[in-house]
Amino acid sequence: MTSSADRRTIAAAGGAVWRPAGNGGGIEIAVVHRPRYDDWSLPKGKLDAGEHAVQAACREVVEETGLTVVAGRRGLTTRYAVDGAPKRVDYWLMRCTGGEFTANDEADELRWLSPGDAAALVTHGHDREVIADAARTDLPREVRLLLVRHGKAGSSDRWDGPDDVRPLTAAGEEQADRLAQVLPLFGPAAVLSATPLRCRQTVAPLAERLGLAVEQQPDFGEPEFGGDPGRALDAALRILDGPAVTVVCSQGGTIPAVLQALGVHGHGVTGLLPPAAKGSAWALGGRPGALAADYYRDVAPDPDAP
Repeated sequence: MTSSADRRTIAAAGGAVWRPAGNGGGIEIAVVHRPRYDDWSLPKGKLDAGEHAVQAACREVVEETGLTVVAGRRGLTTRYAVDGAPKRVDYWLMRCTGGEFTANDEADELRWLSPGDAAALVTHGHDREVIADAARTDLPREVRLLLVRHGKAGSSDRWDGPDDVRPLTAAGEEQADRLAQVLPLFGPAAVLSATPLRCRQTVAPLAERLGLAVEQQPDFGEPEFGGDPGRALDAALRILDGPAVTVVCSQGGTIPAVLQALGVHGHGVTGLLPPAAKGSAWALGGRPGALAADYYRDVAPDPDAP
């Protein structure tokens, strides 16, 4: 007999979809009624094959609500059992940017409510926890800087030419393609890159998908950072203060130091610099002291996806 511990985790994802309240302060959160279960819930659903959880979260929100959204900071992860099998639901905060709800098989009613009223209406306690996190005022709901480390580019010891023109490997090109599929969900309005070819190649597919040019930003390059480390930090702070989401592709000698200067630490590993694996992305919002910092080690398909 198969125990619950041996069963594959059911991977799902959803959104705490919000919009500014009409009274000029606070927010409203979208909750939906699901006729299949006769409950009130946050929009969510299971991952499809090949999806990262944030892709599934945005897809499910669009399918259930008809709303268009931009992904923001990562919300809570809830865990519970369904018919004896473990289930994991990853949430993102999502700002509503448009669209209109139409009743469907998944959701036959949608209500925009204050966080307090939404928490009172939803059926399940884990949804109330997600709503409480979305209503926090000490952290931003949106991100402004997507700080990407370039993809895999092979060993510098085996490269005969100038390091600035060392290209991505096939594995690095695959990482670049995955970033181009996932990062548009955050609504980038600009794509910047340090000068090395491998950095520009990493964000080129993303820029093409968005219809943008890759703008060179030398302040985030390792030689420039080594000569004047304050340049990259100042540039990051300007982006965090800006009105739109910006992608910046940088290098492994720059990213951890900038993150540490911003007050980001070891992402659960005490005493170490923040990680910055090749092909990874940090989604940052706010300012030092009130900074949201979510690390995406990679944006490959979720291991628990079908």
